[in-house]
Amino acid sequence: MLSTSNISLQYGKRILFEDVNLKFTPGNCYGIIGANGAGKSTFLKILSGEIEPSSGTISLGAGKRIDVLSQNQFAFDEFEVLKTVLMGHKKLYQIMEEKDAIYKKSDFNDEDGMKAAELEGEFGELNGWDAETDAGTLLRGLGIPDELHEKEMAEISGKEKVKVLLAQALFGNPDILLLDEPTNHLDIPSINWLEEFLINFSNTVIVVSHDRHFLNNVCTHIADIDYGKITIFTGNYDFWLESSQLALKQTKDSNKKTEAKIKDLQTFVARFSANASKSKQATSRKKQLEKLTLEDIRPSSRKLPFINFKPERDLGNNVLTVKNISKTVEGEKVLDDVSFTVNKDDKIAFVGAHDISKTTLFKILMNEIEADEGSYEWGVTCTKSYFPKENSSYFNTDMRLVDWLRQFSEEKEETFIRGFLGRMLFSGEESLKKANVLSGGEKVRCLLSKMMLSGANVLILDEPTNHLDLESITGLNNGLISFKGSLLFVSHDHQFIQSIANRIIEITPYGIIDKEMTFDDYMEDPKVNKLREAMHESLMM
Repeated sequence: MLSTSNISLQYGKRILFEDVNLKFTPGNCYGIIGANGAGKSTFLKILSGEIEPSSGTISLGAGKRIDVLSQNQFAFDEFEVLKTVLMGHKKLYQIMEEKDAIYKKSDFNDEDGMKAAELEGEFGELNGWDAETDAGTLLRGLGIPDELHEKEMAEISGKEKVKVLLAQALFGNPDILLLDEPTNHLDIPSINWLEEFLINFSNTVIVVSHDRHFLNNVCTHIADIDYGKITIFTGNYDFWLESSQLALKQTKDSNKKTEAKIKDLQTFVARFSANASKSKQATSRKKQLEKLTLEDIRPSSRKLPFINFKPERDLGNNVLTVKNISKTVEGEKVLDDVSFTVNKDDKIAFVGAHDISKTTLFKILMNEIEADEGSYEWGVTCTKSYFPKENSSYFNTDMRLVDWLRQFSEEKEETFIRGFLGRMLFSGEESLKKANVLSGGEKVRCLLSKMMLSGANVLILDEPTNHLDLESITGLNNGLISFKGSLLFVSHDHQFIQSIANRIIEITPYGIIDKEMTFDDYMEDPKVNKLREAMHESLMM
């Protein structure tokens, strides 16, 4: 059991939250949500003891162990990959090191023997004999092959380090698991593996994530930071979102009778109870959902940006033809004989393990770099707007935000520009910020504003949800679903892809797989796996 008693955190005059009294119990997964800057990661650091609250206390059951996902990719560079994972269980690792040091002594004596025997006993009690096997299993599950387990952390890539640090946090069955954005930089198979691990994890998980699909799959509860408080709600993210919207609607509908409001709530709860997808969470969640009253739910203070891409002209039937494009980057062939045709109304998600391949393809299609071989041709009716993954160059100016956006708008009036920024959540004085001091999420909202003003009928977006909070992701998601044009995009957000794409193109080292279907159907289609295996085998022959 982990609990908080009257926890408050204040920086100067700003209060993030105050008088927080929560209990986190075994068998449950709690998703921490809140607006950017609300203090989600900070709250995790308070729970782990990394920082002290302004007031209040944290209580952890006697002998209970907390593991935290490390954010420092370079902290373990001098250690081997497997050993880095073992270090996640500090007590076990300390015993292993102490035991090994004793056995290496040249003047080993009876006293050393007694100490070694004592350590061996503790080692066995902590399941030490299976430690390396368990660590290896975690690494393989996250896509780190056996040949990397003995390498030093400094020798592997940044994405591989992220996976190793995640395995470190998961290792040794901790009583409390604290995860801050665990899906960042993970590929979709690794995210799926992590979801299954957490669904079957019997202890307490507390997680911060912007991945709605992940939160919906793993969370039994949502802890919402809002109004300067932290409140726990039963259910996953979608349940919290819809219940808060229901509460807002009921608050506004002052003439509606209480009996009718209760009926709405009962219908809402029954639907979510029936649709719970994972049996482990569904059982306890359903019981708790059915106990809800009107007082248990309340509207959120947060707002969604209004994102609406409206093409100025209709697309013709010929959108894009790509023929035999190949490209080598820094000695690695990232695109190999890529060919496909984009049709009117296609919304294509480009997926695959190597992000550089997808980014390189988009840069070629936007004429930022040249292909080594092959060609492409855009249709004459196409007007394009591009969201690049790396976008800092757009903001190297001290222009006011209202002036920055004005340069991309045909309508130059101050009231129009400020009104446009307002619907993208830059209200009042925020529209007068300097462009070069914007946060990552603010930059994304600015670029999306620029794209909306373009009136383009073809959108190309390379990981647009990076840096966005959940509300902005939802706003963008809704805007792209309703977009009446062709769309090419890259994302690691499962729900984003599933709800938008009607076609999937996977870029592999041995060619592309191109299927007109939803992302869930693509992931579950046995024919896709067989095709991927056949392509790999033909390459090896």
